[in-house]
Amino acid sequence: MKRDEVERRLLEVHARLVRARQELAVAEEQLDVFVETADEARIRSLVSETPLADRDWQDAQRHVEVMTRGRDTASARVTELERVQDELLGKLVV
Repeated sequence: MKRDEVERRLLEVHARLVRARQELAVAEEQLDVFVETADEARIRSLVSETPLADRDWQDAQRHVEVMTRGRDTASARVTELERVQDELLGKLVV
């Protein structure tokens, strides 16, 4: 691969990596909020012992699970882009 092409790809990967890191940060913040909400719903469920409160807690817990998968996907994307960036940097050095 020619140096110009490697540099161009490196710039593209870098831009994608910046966006992916931003998305990961947002996903982590959102997950924190969902975890806090689920914890509060769990406590309300334990205190009130009503089917409605239990259902609210289960719903909140499902949201946490979905957000966790989203955060994990964003994290994997960052890791993959970092790997590609490292490979491209290695080609520039050689």
